[in-house]
Amino acid sequence: MRISDARAEYERYLLLERGYSEHTARSYGADLVDLEAFAAARGVQDVAELDLDLYRDWLWAAAQRELAKATLARRAATAKTFSAWLRRTGRIEIDAAVRLRAPRPDRTLPRVLSGDSVSVLLAELHDRATTGDPIALRDLAVIELLYASALRVSELVGIDIDDLDLDRRTVRVTGKGSKERIVPFGKPAHDALVAYLTRSRPALLERRRAGGIERVPAAVFLGARGGRLGTRSVYELVAGLLESVPGTGPAGPHALRHTAATHLLDGGADLRAVQEMLGHASLGTTQIYTHVTVERLRASYQAAHPRA
Repeated sequence: MRISDARAEYERYLLLERGYSEHTARSYGADLVDLEAFAAARGVQDVAELDLDLYRDWLWAAAQRELAKATLARRAATAKTFSAWLRRTGRIEIDAAVRLRAPRPDRTLPRVLSGDSVSVLLAELHDRATTGDPIALRDLAVIELLYASALRVSELVGIDIDDLDLDRRTVRVTGKGSKERIVPFGKPAHDALVAYLTRSRPALLERRRAGGIERVPAAVFLGARGGRLGTRSVYELVAGLLESVPGTGPAGPHALRHTAATHLLDGGADLRAVQEMLGHASLGTTQIYTHVTVERLRASYQAAHPRA
């Protein structure tokens, strides 16, 4: 079987049977496209010819291009799961990648905003929203909910009207692996959502009708033309807001998720409760935020203690 055909079937398997998001499936697919090109350059086009040496050479070539350890680890995981699937479905006789190893990814601490920085950022959005502009009202609701509920950006844009319970201040989201969970949010997010739903969303729907489209989308958050808001628009919004905020590191929506999780733990929230709120399958993933808190404590100690 040709590698290209197997790759296409594997991506469909990830989407339809494993319930992976399109983003995750594309990441696996991109790794396999690179593997396919690497194999083709060595005259290998059939999955039966993929052996451990070729997999190792592929990772070594990536390391020579100075790809990050996290990227190498993901590529190794892609190769291992792809090869295991090929063996399990009878497309090959031997799982050649079962002994493949990659460098352990570096454990980097996520970017976390201070409480003051978050307050300044939200105050700026509130000022914009006082104009009544539909986009400004929507942006305020987006950022308030992202910070209040520590949502992934894919979860945020996937929220439908029926997922919101404004009375209980909860939202139902679909996370990784198509797992649903209920996440709470506070009064500021509630108020921003009500203002958006009553004053902004109808105006955005009117723009959609003006464009000749009558069907009303189920999505809570709408784009400028009245369709479901996309992840790229949220990335651009957050990145623009964080340009003036002190600190280094990624400037996308995940920074708000990291910040919310850290602030919860700083405030005394139980680690397992935070794990459930974030939708982490492993408690170890959530524990990175305890490391953030420790690092912040260490930095404060070194800056303030005379014997540090």
